[in-house]
Amino acid sequence: MDAEGTGRSPARSARRRGRIGVALVMVLCGVLFATTARLSDGSSIRDESSDVAGVLEERGRVIEDLTEENAAKRAEIESLRDTDERAPAAALTQQVGDAVGLSEVSGPALRITLTDAPGSALGTIPDAEPDDLVVHQQDLEAYVNALWAGGAEAMMLQDQRVINGSAFRCAGNTLLLEGRVYSPPFVITVIGPIEEMTASLEASPGVQVYRQWVDHVGLGEKVETLEETTLPGFVGSLTIDAEVTG
Repeated sequence: MDAEGTGRSPARSARRRGRIGVALVMVLCGVLFATTARLSDGSSIRDESSDVAGVLEERGRVIEDLTEENAAKRAEIESLRDTDERAPAAALTQQVGDAVGLSEVSGPALRITLTDAPGSALGTIPDAEPDDLVVHQQDLEAYVNALWAGGAEAMMLQDQRVINGSAFRCAGNTLLLEGRVYSPPFVITVIGPIEEMTASLEASPGVQVYRQWVDHVGLGEKVETLEETTLPGFVGSLTIDAEVTG
């Protein structure tokens, strides 16, 4: 026994404290490993960070889920607005929604499809480079801006409604729009005065440059007139990103 009669020597107490300390460290390590596994979903964090395509695909799924949730909330708001007895306020809300692009629109439309040139052009056309064979961001911007200038009332790029100020980027031959990634062909569907929009395309310098490359390397352009088309309301974020221009 020690001097105080407790039956535990200082050495045994020290060893016991040491074992407790080791046990705590092991528990903390276990928590850390479990947290890491949960965050990396059972795979290597380094491997996941290097898999850019996988990250973009996962991000796209998350954005699709959020978009569906956003659409459901807006539908709920519409339902509440329809039952609102304050008719003047409801009418004003409808007018604002129509002006911003939150409501669906129907009418005659143009559908424009832009596609990359065939890879065989590299071996048959002198001085042709890979960069010459893809649809670029400035090409899409030229068409979109010309259509707005021609009096477009509603526009959809791929399967998403776009509004004035909608942002998109091209990375290689892929399109990034509202967080989603699209590959060619790129399809623009637009409701508005057909003749005016067609004339605006003809007058656009950027569109004319693209059409020169259509003739030179085989870039694709198909313009169709649709008798009656309905475009859905815009469901993206209305927050303006100053760093991205459309």
